[in-house]
Order: sequence, then C-alpha cells, then structure tokens
Amino acid sequence: MTAISERVSDPAEQQAAKRVSQSVFDGSRLRVILLVDVCDGAQQQFLEAYEQMGKQVSAVPGHVSDQLCQSIENPSQWLITSEWESAPPFLAWVNSEEHVRMVQPMHSCIRDTRSLRFHIVRETGGGHRQESADRRLQTSPRIGDGVIRHALTFTVKPGSEAKVAELLANYEAPDARVDDTTRLLRTSLFMHGNRVVRAIEVRGDLLAALRHVARQPGIRAVEEAINPYLEQDRDLNDQESARVFFTRAALPAVHHVTTGQEDERVERHALFYPARPGQGMKLAELLAREDERAADDPASPVRRSTVFERDDVVVRLIDVRGALEDDPAAALGVRDSARVAELTTLLDEGAAKKDGDVSRLLTLARMDLVTDRRSAPDA
Repeated sequence: MTAISERVSDPAEQQAAKRVSQSVFDGSRLRVILLVDVCDGAQQQFLEAYEQMGKQVSAVPGHVSDQLCQSIENPSQWLITSEWESAPPFLAWVNSEEHVRMVQPMHSCIRDTRSLRFHIVRETGGGHRQESADRRLQTSPRIGDGVIRHALTFTVKPGSEAKVAELLANYEAPDARVDDTTRLLRTSLFMHGNRVVRAIEVRGDLLAALRHVARQPGIRAVEEAINPYLEQDRDLNDQESARVFFTRAALPAVHHVTTGQEDERVERHALFYPARPGQGMKLAELLAREDERAADDPASPVRRSTVFERDDVVVRLIDVRGALEDDPAAALGVRDSARVAELTTLLDEGAAKKDGDVSRLLTLARMDLVTDRRSAPDA
C-alpha cells in the first residue's frame, strides 16, 4: 500500500494554505525515546527487568534495535531508545495486552516515565552507511498547529448507558490552564452503544494535562460515580489499578488533517468503525488515506478529521459543514464504490454483512454526542 506521505502536498503549499497534517502512516522509520526515573536503590532491579523485557521485544515484528543508557549526572535517570521499521508495528505492540504484562515488573521500581515518538527525517553517518529501502526516512516535514490530540475509550455495563451519559454530560469543567505552557483546548465526549470515547485537544504537554485533569475534584467525583458501571474494574485509590485501566483505555491519534479552509459553521461528529480481528490498523490507514485526499478537495464538507486506533477499535472525529446525511460518503470517509467495498472488507461482520450502502453504514457508525466543550480563549 502506498504511503500516505506520498499524497501530501508540498510543505510550502501546506504552509500557504494553513493545512495541518500529522500521521503515523508515512512508512518511515520510528525513533522511540523513553525517559525513566528509577527509585533510589532500585537500579539493579530495573536493569534485570529491562534485560528480561529486551529478550521479548527483540522478537516483536518491526523492532530494529534498542539501547539502554544511564545518566552520567544522576544515576536515577535512565534513557531507553528504540528504532522501529515504521510506526504502525510499534503502536500495535505498545497498545497490546502483551505489552501491559511485559512492562508490569518495571513499575515497582520506577517513579516516573515519559515516552516520545519521532519519525526519522534526516540522518548522518558517513559514507559507510548507504540509504536503502529498509532505512526509510520521512520525505518532508509536516506542518503542525501545536495541538496534541488524544482519546480515551472504555465500555460500561449494558443497561447503564443512559445513567453514564447523564453523569458524563454534567461534570464540572476542569480549569483550562494547566501551567504556563500547557492548556486544555477542547473535550468532546461521545457514546456508541456501551462504548464511551473522550477526545481531548491540548496545547503543550499532554501528560501534564492528563495529570491536571485527574486532580480536579469535579472530574474525580464523576470518575468515582461511573466506577460501578464500568465493565473493567478499577480502583482510583490504587495506583497500579488506575495505571492499568488508563493504559488500556488509551486511544492514540494515528492521523489528523485540517484543511486550509476556515469555517465557523462546522459541527463536530464522531464515527465508530468496528474492525475485523487484526484489521484495525489497516482500516485506520484506509480512512487516513481518504481524508488526505478529501483535504485537497474544496468541495468536501469535512474540514478536519482525526483518526484514533487501538487494537480493533477505530474512531474518526470529524468537523463537518452541513448535515452528515447531505454527503454520507464524505462523512463516512470514502469517495467511491471501490473504497466502500474496501472499507466493508475491513469491518466486522455485524457492520459489513449487508449491502455496503453508505447511508446504512453511516447510521451504524454514527456516535451519540454527550458533550463538547471548548475552553475560553486566553484573556
């Protein structure tokens, strides 16, 4: 499948049109950096846990290499770097249950971690290193807008949907200002059956924003109130229980595109695409590829699109001018019958077993809006 990056317009043209595009589907190599703060006296325990994990990681498809480094200034600070053939295999692994189990021994000996992921754009290494097909670089830098997009998803017990929606619709909004460099911009919450999706937009540090939200009394009260209705048990007073829950709930953004057309008359919608087992990333890539094409079409009603993916859960958040039903194919993220057919081959049987009609697929995918809140602009 051709990499999406090949269909992205020239960076200068993107800048002129104020187009924003970010994606994991460039086909280029990925560098992952993990900053680790190890508890005092636990260095040897951490090293042993890393060595055990390293043996397992080396067998993961798409993994190229990794390094473990210890600070020369503070022995409690460690750095793990790894290289991957591309972003999708890394994301498939890091979001898997296997990874949750694999890193568990490490958490008893570390105080804090921070993960950073980068596509490799340029590299130097002298004449002995020859560029080849297996050392792909990102062809050109993308134009960003300084906004980080992330989502959380979880399921509630069947029959509790209305109560959960009521609780989530009426929570007290957290303070938008996190610190001098980080601010919450928008929170959009949707439901599809018993699945909840909370999408957030942050300018600055995502981790700082998530921690800030978790400390807010109003948010904490709502989280405690919905605990009895969750399908996955959690105890917010137990650090390990909360960590595992939110690790499993993370729904990363794998693609985002914003056209250069500003329009205040857009409305936000979310669509849920249940993928066939093992087809979630392929489905997300199809939607990303189609959204890149749509961004070049001035007639498209979709002004912004963000695709989130984890395992076989794919959610597409879109800002659309007009009603979804006015152009169901564009709203669904497909442009012709061939793409509809390709989409249905990647959907689970419940969504794809009928005639592939885009209006029917749109109805099945459409999520119910619970709340959509934007923070007030800085004074």
